[in-house]
Amino acid sequence: MQKNVAGVIVNTKFSPELDPDFIPLPVFMESFLRSATVPFAVAIEREDNQVQVYKTFIHDTPEKEAADRLFAERLVKFMLWSRSGFRLTICGSRKIYEYIKEVYSAGGKRSFDFHFMQDVYDRPFEVLYREYADCPKPFQKSVSIGRNLDGCRIGFDAGGSDRKVSAVIDGVPVFSDETVWNPKVNADPMYHYEGIVDSFKKAAAHMPRVDAIGVSSAGIFINNETKVASLFLKVPPEDFKKKVRTIYIDAAREIGENIPLVVANDGDVTALAGSMSLQKNGVLGIAMGTSEAGGYVDLEGKITGWMNEFAFSPIDLSEYAMVDEWSGDKGCGVKYFSQDGVIKLCPTAGIDLKEEETPAEKLKTVQMLMEENDPRAVKIFDSIGVYLGYALKLYSMFYEGNEVLLLGRVVSGKGGERMLDMANKVLRTEFPDLNLNVSLPSEKTRRVGQAVAAASLPKIEKKEK
Repeated sequence: MQKNVAGVIVNTKFSPELDPDFIPLPVFMESFLRSATVPFAVAIEREDNQVQVYKTFIHDTPEKEAADRLFAERLVKFMLWSRSGFRLTICGSRKIYEYIKEVYSAGGKRSFDFHFMQDVYDRPFEVLYREYADCPKPFQKSVSIGRNLDGCRIGFDAGGSDRKVSAVIDGVPVFSDETVWNPKVNADPMYHYEGIVDSFKKAAAHMPRVDAIGVSSAGIFINNETKVASLFLKVPPEDFKKKVRTIYIDAAREIGENIPLVVANDGDVTALAGSMSLQKNGVLGIAMGTSEAGGYVDLEGKITGWMNEFAFSPIDLSEYAMVDEWSGDKGCGVKYFSQDGVIKLCPTAGIDLKEEETPAEKLKTVQMLMEENDPRAVKIFDSIGVYLGYALKLYSMFYEGNEVLLLGRVVSGKGGERMLDMANKVLRTEFPDLNLNVSLPSEKTRRVGQAVAAASLPKIEKKEK
């Protein structure tokens, strides 16, 4: 299939049957770079003077200005949500710098990204310029996380459609439970708090004591406090400050005083679960559920602290791509690798879903059809598999390693297997030199593995005798 994108010809061997307008970003980037010769770089700075730098090329000609702008803007978008930061430096093109500065401003097209990063870092978001030769130097800190399995532990995974909890004794799960809930549409902080405590208590009841509590949750957390989290989207700002910011700390106190607690982003825990399951490093974990969460364990087996928020990372350049209601952007992962990604394809596939059902219930309906090999459901998971194959190529351009683990309720059952088969077909055909081992864990690990990995987060200090 051939498409013209801002003057760049994009050729693909696969097209999602239910979404023929799909234009994979990595194929555009490869085509664009074949004729780009002017050095160009994007640098992003975050806490502790850490800087991530991506060096590449543009054309810097009037004829290719539209393509240069598109390439640079999508690159910045991916860098922001895969790495995050408060200071963006454009190196090598003043024209592109002026464009990016306008787009990523308080009143620009990407004002959501601008304000989000300001809120995360509690400081102004800046866009600066430097000549390419003066590009900032990269600097990265990575830390060890989890893998502590001694003692009696609670592992909790807060998802947008269900909450999972495990009781783990010396590394062995002795109890696991899933409870359906709807945190994203509930404004009452007590709804969230009582649900968390309920799960904690269920796990605690299956152990002689609780030595530690680990939490995997969508959002950004610093010192176990909630800074930003889509789970609490409807909670009013004042209630968020008073009751949600310390919600996991307060819930842990219901189990006991001074119990070691660690709250981590679900993406990081996804990667940790993958690394523990595969017993390998250089692992990219992708969780497909209410949204798309990403995480990464580097080649040394450490967590980088990158945001890895693939939900807001672009993969599709189609002008007809679905818009994400929260960010206002289109073509981003949340509408491709989540329950929303399944639901959006249903009308085209000819599947009618009940309006009154929750997104989780709609996903389950489609998955039940898939278990019966319904051809309409097969088309849905084949289409998502095509999305995934191209997205994995994109992710490989920014993450070292060759292990990818898929987790989350969207990859459960036959649908996940069908999706994986199609993704591997795309990878083998389009990118034969790319060595990626993409796998699905066992059904049990797939659904509760993240909660077990979460249990390993806190370190239990040994008491002197």
